[in-house]
Amino acid sequence: MTEPSLYAGAALRRLRRRAGLTQAGMAQRLSISPSYLNLIERNQRPVTARVVLELVDQFDYDPRALQENAAIGGVDGLARRLGDDRFADLGVDRAEVTEFLAAAPQAAAAFARLFDETGRAGPREQPLEEEVWRAIERWRNHFADLDEGAEKLADELRLTHADIGAALTGHLRDRHDLAIRYLPRSVMPEANRRLDLHARQVQLAEMLSPSARNLEMAKQVADLEYRDRIADIASGASFEHPAARDTFAAYLRSYYARALIMPYGRFMRACEATAYDPKVLARRFATDEGEVARRLTTLQRVGQRGLPFFLGRIDGSVQLVERLLGASDASLLDRRPGCPRLDLLRAADWRAQAVVLESGALGPAHWLIAHGAAPPLADEPRTDILMLGIEARFADNVALARGVSLRVEDATPIGPGCRTCRRTNCPARSLRGPSQTPVD
Repeated sequence: MTEPSLYAGAALRRLRRRAGLTQAGMAQRLSISPSYLNLIERNQRPVTARVVLELVDQFDYDPRALQENAAIGGVDGLARRLGDDRFADLGVDRAEVTEFLAAAPQAAAAFARLFDETGRAGPREQPLEEEVWRAIERWRNHFADLDEGAEKLADELRLTHADIGAALTGHLRDRHDLAIRYLPRSVMPEANRRLDLHARQVQLAEMLSPSARNLEMAKQVADLEYRDRIADIASGASFEHPAARDTFAAYLRSYYARALIMPYGRFMRACEATAYDPKVLARRFATDEGEVARRLTTLQRVGQRGLPFFLGRIDGSVQLVERLLGASDASLLDRRPGCPRLDLLRAADWRAQAVVLESGALGPAHWLIAHGAAPPLADEPRTDILMLGIEARFADNVALARGVSLRVEDATPIGPGCRTCRRTNCPARSLRGPSQTPVD
C-alpha cells in the first residue's frame, strides 16, 4: 500500500499569515506558482516532499507541524468522536468531518480536547480500557522501534533454533541465566508467568498451551530487554486513570512478544502468500489465531504495508472488551456491536459476513467481518468472540472472503443498535429509534 497524501492547507495558510506574506510572495520563496499554492491551501493538492524541503529551508519549519491533526487521530479520530450517541440526530457524515478538519484544524482539536475531557457519555471519567485503546489508536497500533528490535532478535534466534519455544528458552538461559519451570495452577492461581530472580527462573503455569507459553516467554524477553523503550512510549501518553499507563505498558510488552514470534518481514510475506488466512498463519508461526488476528492490525511499516484490518473482542454479555483499529477507518467498534443483524455466532471456526452500514454513518460503509471463537486461556472456559474486519474494497484476495459476495447490494444492512439506528422497516428492530433511511 502507498503512503497517504499529506493535505495541510490550513497549516501553510497560518504560516504564511504569520510571516506577513501574500500567496505570491510565499509561492516565490517555495519555488512554486501562486496558483499551485492556492490549491494546496484549499486542500485540493497535497504537500509534496519538495515543498516540505523548501519549508524547512526557507522558514526553518518543523515538518511535523504539518500533521497537526495526528494528535486527535486525524479524520478517523474526529469521526469517532462525532459518532457519539449525543450527536446521532445531527446526521454528521464523513465528508463534513473531513471539511471541518481541513478548514479549521485548531477548532477541531479544541472540540476533540473538550470531548475527551468530558467523556463519551457526559462529564465522567473515561473507563481505563477506553483510555488505553485511545493511546494505541494515536500510534495506529504500529510501534516501529519495537517491531524492528523484535525482528532483529528473531533473525538471531532463527540461526540457532527453528522451533521458537526452544529458541526463547535458550535465549533466556544464555543471555539472562534464567531457566524455565512449569508450576501447577494451585501454586500460581493468579498469574500465567512469574520471574523468580532468587531461583533464576521464569515460572509458567503448566496448563498454558504451547503457543501461550511461547508468548509468555517472549513477554519476559520484552520486560528484560525493552523495558526502558516501553517505559518511554508509555510515559509519552496522557492518562487520567492511574492504572492506565501500566496497562498500556503491558500491551506494549504483548506487542513486542507478537512481533518476536511473528517478525514483520517474514509475517508480511506469509500473509501475502496465504491471503491473510489466520488458520494457516497460526500454524506456520506456532501461535494461535487470536494472536495472528491482533498482529494483522499492526502491518503499517513504511514501504511494506499490509491490509488495514481491525479487531474487536466481545465477551459473553456482548460487551466490547478489546479494540484494535490499526490503520482502518472503522467506526463499527465505537461502542459494543449492538445490531441484531450482525451475525455474532459462537462458532469454533471463522465465519465471514459482508455488511453495509446505515446511510450517513461515519467512516466507510461496506465491510467484510469475520467472527470466530477466541482461543481459550489455560484451563479457564472462554465464551469470547473475535471480530476481524476489513473494508470490502480490500477483501478481494483475502482468504476469509471466499464464498462471500462482496457486492454492496448483497451485503447485510446493519446499524449502531436499534435505539439509534435510522433504518426503517428493519425486520430485526427491537426498539423504535430515529428513522430516516429505509433498509435496503
